Amino acid sequence: MQRKINVEELNKYIGQDITFSGFVDAVRDKKWVMFVILRDQTGKVQLTLEKSEESNQQMIELFQNLSVDSTVKVNCKVVANEAVKLGGIELIPSNVEITSVAENLPYDYNNLDGVNIDTRLDYRWIDIRNEKNMLIRRIESCMVNAMRDYLNNNDFIEIHTPKLIGTASESGSSVFEVKYFDRKAYLAQSPQFYKQMAMAAGMNRIYEVAPAFRAENSNTNRHTTEFTSFDLEFSYINSYEDVMDLEEDLLIAGLTKVKEKFGDKIKEVFGTEVIVPTKPFPRMKLKDLYQEFHDLYGFDIPTEDIGDMNAEAEKLTYRYAKEKYGHEFMFITDYAATKRPFYHMRDENGVLQGYDLIWRGTEITSGAQREHRFEQLAKNANEKGLKDDVKFYLQFFKYGCPPHGGFAVGVDRLTMLLLGLPSLKEAMFIFRGPNRLEP
Repeated sequence: MQRKINVEELNKYIGQDITFSGFVDAVRDKKWVMFVILRDQTGKVQLTLEKSEESNQQMIELFQNLSVDSTVKVNCKVVANEAVKLGGIELIPSNVEITSVAENLPYDYNNLDGVNIDTRLDYRWIDIRNEKNMLIRRIESCMVNAMRDYLNNNDFIEIHTPKLIGTASESGSSVFEVKYFDRKAYLAQSPQFYKQMAMAAGMNRIYEVAPAFRAENSNTNRHTTEFTSFDLEFSYINSYEDVMDLEEDLLIAGLTKVKEKFGDKIKEVFGTEVIVPTKPFPRMKLKDLYQEFHDLYGFDIPTEDIGDMNAEAEKLTYRYAKEKYGHEFMFITDYAATKRPFYHMRDENGVLQGYDLIWRGTEITSGAQREHRFEQLAKNANEKGLKDDVKFYLQFFKYGCPPHGGFAVGVDRLTMLLLGLPSLKEAMFIFRGPNRLEP
């Protein structure tokens, strides 16, 4: 199979005859020459047709009658031309084939000012044709692949866990119930239980990048009912400090690759800097952070949120990390056991052995050392009234399981924060929320 040649690769083919396929981005019909701008996901290129050449007449007539955003396949020569603004390259065609004809578009995706976000999402496949939106997709892919590469190079195994499960996962709330033949099933909130099953199976290091579902009727800029979760779990840890250390390395790997490949473009298009963090990330106990908030900013956590964070506290954490440490990230530890899942390990004083990671004013991770001892885990589940609901899960720990821990990162939220986007609706390929189930 012949692979499509992309715009960003054309400089490798200068002087050669090739076949190029793409969208018609614009047609500029001048007196002596016609310029046709073609594009693909990597950029734009100019196709040049001299009107004085008889052999070009049929192709010129074709483009004069062809709508923008139609697609074509062109047999052409790649020519270097310093006068051409689009990369100093032009295509000189010998034959053009129309592969599809576009109808009038519902809005101009090159000028999104005044176009309602929900209208854009109704036609998401057109919206993504916008150069900025296409760039978002490429940046996210680069970041995820870099993190995958890091784990693959450090002996992690990629697994794939079921998203249809027989019992409501983790807490019994905020799950989607579906009809499964003659009984009920649920969409998984996370692969947490199956990640830990892999630990009990003896798979030392695993990860998964897959959908997760939350039946939360939330309409904030950072919540969605379906998102892509980057999960990992690994065994034989000494404490949750090992988990934090690995997350530092993972995020550094992802951001380093993004900065290398897209750093300049991100600054140009999104006006934000890709900052690769240094190790170690700052770390603070929750009660100490509360005190700093009170002393420095006159902020006291509301009574209902004591033992946890809220949106305002997360924003202040970012401010504090920047002012105190000159760092974009901060780990927060020592959350209240009542605010965290039952499978987080507690020390002899009942302090949770876990953390949240805050980046740019938003929580991106809850990680922990997990409770791997059957009796203690069953006790924790019983305290939260979940023992019967998680009976299948507790079985994983009856036959030996090594100490382990892990975390999950929401890929879509990472992308939003990285690029300074206003909401997940902009960051996600296809958004799902309480009021959106299409396209």
